[in-house]
Amino acid sequence: MDNIYLLMIVALAILAIADLVVGVSNDAINFLNSAIGSKAIPFKTIMVIASLGIFIGAISSSGLMEVARKGIFVPGEFYFNEIMIIFMAVMITDILLLDFFNTLGLPTSTTVSIVFELLGAAVVMSLIKISNSDSHTISDLSSFINTSKAVEIISGILLSVLIAFTVGAIVQYLSRLIFTFHYEKKIKNFGAIFGGVSLTAITYFIFMKGLKGTPYYGDMKGVIEGNELIIILVSLALWTLLSFVYLNVLKKNILIFVIGVGTFGLALAFSGNDLVNFIGVPMAAYHSYEAWSASGVDATLFSMDVLDKKVPAEPLLLFVAGAVMVVTLWFSKKARTVADTEIGLATQDETKEKFKPNMLSRAVVKGSTKLAAMLGVIIPNATQEKINASFEKPVVALPKHKTYELPAFDQIRASVNLMVAGVLISIATSMKLPLSTTYVTFMVAMGTSLADRAWGRESAVYRVAGVLNVIGGWFFTAFSAFVSAGVLAYLIYLGKGPMIAVLLLIAVILLIRNYISHRKKSNAITSPDELKKAESSTVQGIIEESADNVAKAVSRTNKIYSSIIQGLAVEDESKLKKSRIKVDQLSEEVDELRNHIFYFIKNLDETSVRGSNFYIMILAYMTDVSQSLEYIAKVSHKHVRNNHKKLRFNQIKDLQYIDTSFEALLKDIHVIFKNREFEKLEDILIRKQKAFSDISKMIEVQITRTRNEESSPKNTTLYFSLLLETKDLITALMHLMEEYYKSHKSN
Repeated sequence: MDNIYLLMIVALAILAIADLVVGVSNDAINFLNSAIGSKAIPFKTIMVIASLGIFIGAISSSGLMEVARKGIFVPGEFYFNEIMIIFMAVMITDILLLDFFNTLGLPTSTTVSIVFELLGAAVVMSLIKISNSDSHTISDLSSFINTSKAVEIISGILLSVLIAFTVGAIVQYLSRLIFTFHYEKKIKNFGAIFGGVSLTAITYFIFMKGLKGTPYYGDMKGVIEGNELIIILVSLALWTLLSFVYLNVLKKNILIFVIGVGTFGLALAFSGNDLVNFIGVPMAAYHSYEAWSASGVDATLFSMDVLDKKVPAEPLLLFVAGAVMVVTLWFSKKARTVADTEIGLATQDETKEKFKPNMLSRAVVKGSTKLAAMLGVIIPNATQEKINASFEKPVVALPKHKTYELPAFDQIRASVNLMVAGVLISIATSMKLPLSTTYVTFMVAMGTSLADRAWGRESAVYRVAGVLNVIGGWFFTAFSAFVSAGVLAYLIYLGKGPMIAVLLLIAVILLIRNYISHRKKSNAITSPDELKKAESSTVQGIIEESADNVAKAVSRTNKIYSSIIQGLAVEDESKLKKSRIKVDQLSEEVDELRNHIFYFIKNLDETSVRGSNFYIMILAYMTDVSQSLEYIAKVSHKHVRNNHKKLRFNQIKDLQYIDTSFEALLKDIHVIFKNREFEKLEDILIRKQKAFSDISKMIEVQITRTRNEESSPKNTTLYFSLLLETKDLITALMHLMEEYYKSHKSN
């Protein structure tokens, strides 16, 4: 029986490495976002700076290890076997939960997950002990759980969200008022002061405060404590002087230096604060095992008072943990997915929005707009004009194929992000309060985005929806961590060793499945049939590019329509569902082209403006095609999903006849557009009447059937819907052909 605990320690060690990988993939990227988004420093340089910060922070992070040992529960109230169950449940839950969020590309908190997992597992184990005891009742639960510390940690985490957002917004707003978006002019006058303040904040709070609780703080304690004000003033003077020299003598950009130091400092703070989330539990389990194995007492009788004592972390383990974190940072693709989410929500320019608006985001944006309008009445016009001048964005003229080179935001905002986040995280670290570095860095970035007017009327509803989705995911993290860890603790208590083996196997399977799924998405090559935005600025170029899109849309319409008819014929719900997904993809791509019309028209040459009317009409007819196809797919899937009566043999036969004729028509259209043989469109337009005639005859036949023999109203409704919507689909296609034919003749 004793061997099972040794095996559990080995399993926890393996889980610790896996947890480091999935945890760093989610958390570590947060301190890189400012440097990556501003493109102030080459990517590889950013990674080297961050790697150094992580590694140094890891080997000096033992100050927070006590949270996993006694921060959430009272160790003396549990026996060794019970503690091991808690730790095993926590680690399995943590890996699966973090990997789930990584796969979705959503930033979540490793701190919140570990705190609520410890709480959930400890509560369930406490309830088990209470139920097995004659002397304890449910009211004694508080004696097992360190409620005051747990409440302090949880409230600190929640409060950090509000504080981070507010402080980030205020500091960014003031910084923008001073420097404006044309900060190159102002930085010469105020850059030394800005650099001095920023670097003083970063060095003091991260390097000085962040050292508290580490093994190396004792050597410097006498010098630091009581002399904080002197250290701040000396640092401010020194950094301001160095910033002045860097700016005016070396003629270098001080903001790049601030971003580099800030990235290093935030990486250091992340590692020092969050390492406990990854290896704190396995290390606590190892110390428990050491104490128990040396005692000779039965596992069910050995009290875990030993965890109340402060035990220094092993330097070798911290070294290995730091190395694993650095390697993960360099090679994790999921980390890049998480980064895209925050940078997309913070970008200054228009981008493809990842999140869809919801009722709450619309309400928030409307309320904020009304509040801004009310403030506009109070603030004098002259003051408003002066403020607006500070927020006037520079116009950067870049060729269309190089717009990807533009940074998501400028170096002022990147510097503020790093400075504010670093200060807040380091204050919490110095207080040994494991706040969420993810929450702080994310909310600071969102606060600075709001203050920087990155969330304009065009994008606010999408950005706010994204922030609300992420915050909602955080609450889901807490709830699911608590419940999942509790359930696993109960299952392990019931099943002991065999249950642990089963749960570990399930965890491995899920991790592999998520990895494969994410890899497929990451490596997915753009479909050759995907519609492309118009990049040309000439009429002929527009016609050529639009012809490619029409050819692709027609080809996809052909496949989707045939798939729907085939699915209806055999009542294949899966096939019909896939058809709906493909239609939705086509509709989204057409909508994306329509959303791009503004930029398309702006990009046109003066001599080619007439091409915009042609392009707009083409998109309008393609929208009609996708909408008709969408309706056909929806009603067909709904009919089969609701298990309504199958279409009659004659109805299916008629639909297959239409499908065959329609397929021949679409294939001919595809060849014409692919080979640019637009003169043949006249023959296509002649076939329009034949298609309409066939559908009209089938409608008449169905009317006769309905009067004499049809007994299913659902069948009749579906059949008429398919025929009429197919007619609309053909109409939209013919309008598209007519537009191209007219354009071809006029050219």
